[in-house]
Amino acid sequence: MAGLATTFGSGAMTNSINEIENAEVILATGSNTTEAHPQVARRMLAAVDRGAKLIVIDPRRIRLAEFAHIHLDIRPGTDIPLLNAMMRIIIDQNLVDDLFIDMRTENYHQLRDMLYRIDLEETAKTTGVPLERIKEAARVYARARKAVICYCLGITQHISGTRNVQSLANLAMLTGNVEKEDTGVDPLRGQNNVQGACDMGALPNVFPGYQSVGNLDFREKFEAAWQVRLPEKTGLTLMEMTHCGAEGLIRGMFIMGENPMLSDPVLSKVEDTLANLEFLAVSDIFLTETAKFAHVVFPAASFAEKTGTFTNSERRVQMVRRAIDPVGHCRTDADIIMGISERMGYPMGHESPVEIMEEIAMLTPIYGGMHHDRLESGWGLQWPCWDRGHPGTPFLHKYYFTRGRGRFIAAEHDPPSELPDKEYPFLLITGRTYHHYHTGTMTRKCSLHNRECGEALLQINGGDAGRLGVRGGDILRVTSRRGVIRITAEISDVVKPGMIYTSFHFSESPINALCIDTWDPLANCPEYKVCAVKIEQGEVA
Repeated sequence: MAGLATTFGSGAMTNSINEIENAEVILATGSNTTEAHPQVARRMLAAVDRGAKLIVIDPRRIRLAEFAHIHLDIRPGTDIPLLNAMMRIIIDQNLVDDLFIDMRTENYHQLRDMLYRIDLEETAKTTGVPLERIKEAARVYARARKAVICYCLGITQHISGTRNVQSLANLAMLTGNVEKEDTGVDPLRGQNNVQGACDMGALPNVFPGYQSVGNLDFREKFEAAWQVRLPEKTGLTLMEMTHCGAEGLIRGMFIMGENPMLSDPVLSKVEDTLANLEFLAVSDIFLTETAKFAHVVFPAASFAEKTGTFTNSERRVQMVRRAIDPVGHCRTDADIIMGISERMGYPMGHESPVEIMEEIAMLTPIYGGMHHDRLESGWGLQWPCWDRGHPGTPFLHKYYFTRGRGRFIAAEHDPPSELPDKEYPFLLITGRTYHHYHTGTMTRKCSLHNRECGEALLQINGGDAGRLGVRGGDILRVTSRRGVIRITAEISDVVKPGMIYTSFHFSESPINALCIDTWDPLANCPEYKVCAVKIEQGEVA
């Protein structure tokens, strides 16, 4: 993510959520913010009410676009050409922040030389957005004293996801919209506490605090604290684990709070993997599609039944406190993990969340000042928080980037791995709805949520629907090269002709059965967002 995004390797928000309200310009891209992050959207709209300009980049005319001053309705997967065009225009019109570039960055000349080679007219055609509208967006963003970029999974879940994020970092550094309050680049995390999970080392290549497993000093520190030998090599990625199949190296798996039988791409491959494991244990609040394959299921306690911390998108670590005792045989995540560990011959010995938090502060420098007693009072602390006297960090990079200087990384267009053709003429886009969360494990247990949104709906443009003879409420068969699902049609002008859209929350219409099994070669993030499909009337065979 260029120099800007080497924020301890985390992809965390550079700035705080409340700073969005004070920005002069907000650029929201790859984020259906009103539905996926309504509290963040509330701050965006408050900023607009006070006079901020809102630029929305999204193939659909989402609700947030109704409030936008500029809506750039790009073709899916053309984020890099659009951002490159904006940066070329900013350079041509002398709107770059020369002082920031000279003092805080490197490799600017490589980016500039690449941008000079692009043909703006051809780039605009690639994106499907008129060049004059791109120019307007570039000028509005670059002329602001305080501009913030917010993005989400519509940017990252492509084969070019890493380069998409690098391009956003380039744009922010080109205009000096980083290192200060009310600016920055803010990834909006997709799930609750996913930031905390990454911070605590739930990644295959790092220990807690983004300390590389390949670094001998880090490894020796954790070996001394934990009294075990630790591997030198990185672990497997999500796709390497869930797509390894019957002949894969993995023979046993423990899945905690995750439902890959609905959330991972190409569900037939996931099923083949899980069904052929010698042993599968699942820990969750409810029985999930994944738990049906398990040999052992651990009933886990909910957030209201445990004490600990969550770390949100803005790097804020906050306490959660037990409101009720765990129901029935439920146990907290920590109790389950420690119980398994003890039975496998490694007793951890933590008797309370206080002890766990003390160990985190001892071993994880960015959490070094986050002792339990400091978190018990107040609204939490934002990392990095280096020691007991440190107040936390509302925004990053005030004096320096993690790597020293921010590095510009030139990125060129890499189209989606699968585009429509004669056999599969529609481009499927996937996302989320306001009323449901992820695979619906919790929200679909709520009658009010189900009343408002009880099934998956396939948005299809009215022109396409008329040509196919489709009416709202019809049952459609949607087929890709990997699978077929049954889903109800919704006629909508939110999507352009040639595109269709739906969510992945519903097991009755498991949209990820259609997704392609390619991924970003740098981050190994699957390309969930786009694939080619065909639509037919009728039931699934």
